[in-house]
Amino acid sequence: MKIAVFELRQDEKKKLEDLKGRHGLELVTTGKALSKQTLKLAAGCEGVTILGRSKLDKGLLLGLKNLGVRYISTRTVGYNHIDVAYGKEIGLKMCNAGYPPKGVAEFAVMLMLLTLRNYKPAMWRQNVNDYSLQGLTGQELGNQTVGIIGTGCIGLEVIKLLSGFGCKIIAYNRTEREELKKYVEYVSLEELYRISDIISLHVPLTEENRYFINKKAISSMKTGVILINTARGELVDIEALTEGIESQKIGALGLDVFEKEEGIYHADRKNDILKNRDMVYLRQFPNVVMTQHMAFYTRANIDSMMTWGIEGILELHRTGSCSQEIG
Repeated sequence: MKIAVFELRQDEKKKLEDLKGRHGLELVTTGKALSKQTLKLAAGCEGVTILGRSKLDKGLLLGLKNLGVRYISTRTVGYNHIDVAYGKEIGLKMCNAGYPPKGVAEFAVMLMLLTLRNYKPAMWRQNVNDYSLQGLTGQELGNQTVGIIGTGCIGLEVIKLLSGFGCKIIAYNRTEREELKKYVEYVSLEELYRISDIISLHVPLTEENRYFINKKAISSMKTGVILINTARGELVDIEALTEGIESQKIGALGLDVFEKEEGIYHADRKNDILKNRDMVYLRQFPNVVMTQHMAFYTRANIDSMMTWGIEGILELHRTGSCSQEIG
């Protein structure tokens, strides 16, 4: 089979070569996103695999279909950059990727610890040889009540990790998981907001939960609450978060994702003007820790996403479906 690989990163190349040899593939590769300008690279390919910078709207999907492409995979868990409904309508088979949940779960716990221990201002001081302690008083994670919103694969791993710290863990999920009840108490979302010292988000982005962390939700939370988001930036209303930090209703933020991060995160923009005022403004607060959408970024996860990106296409071709099929 001939597959076009778009947005190929240096760290993906070794695994891709392994997969090429294992499955006898013919590959067309480029570091560029799939766009109107690069669409021609998919000519003669049955499958195409992309990352999140490729925005597959109706025009591009139809263009792929007309070139003879039958299968599309995204080497990401999220797939809101693909018009899935239209792809299905024109007969394309599509799938996303998966990876072990521990990397993101550990990163979420790390953000909790960084915010609790005031690491960001401590790091700033060290850079100018200021080794004073005033204003850096921290809190122990074991003394907190941590609320987990979403107890899927990643939420489950976060809960297991937190159980070793001795903190009280509560959770909200539409469906309660019996195997987690030895670690966690399930409560209503309103109760979770009311009593949590730390709230960590582990739900996928849907139209229903877009901006569900908003002014009303934040007003229901404890004063000084710490919010952690390693899921999707659009789950939170940035204006409400900023107001919460300014008013000190929110005690700290740990954010690995941000709304409108596309074109900024995962790129070198140090000499550029960034056109995301909310991001630039919010990151300057001493109690806001922001990272560049890297919670997933471990060797195991990179290899897993590339494997899914290629083998998902092969499985769709061989059987007509796969476990990660979307649409």
